[in-house]
Amino acid sequence: MAKRKVCKQCRRFTDGQTCENCGSSLFTTAWHGRLCIIQPDKSAISQKIGVEKNGEYAVKTSA
Repeated sequence: MAKRKVCKQCRRFTDGQTCENCGSSLFTTAWHGRLCIIQPDKSAISQKIGVEKNGEYAVKTSA
């Protein structure tokens, strides 16, 4: 199974040609850890990493 693409700018998982969160087209498949943010306005973790939208995000990305 191939690793999923992650946006290099906002670390959100995506399947498209552009990130639906920030609009970037720069992606990587080198990532570690996964966060699923459901209620970003109530989540201390989402506030710490700067996430404002629901979605699935990588904890760390590499070049």
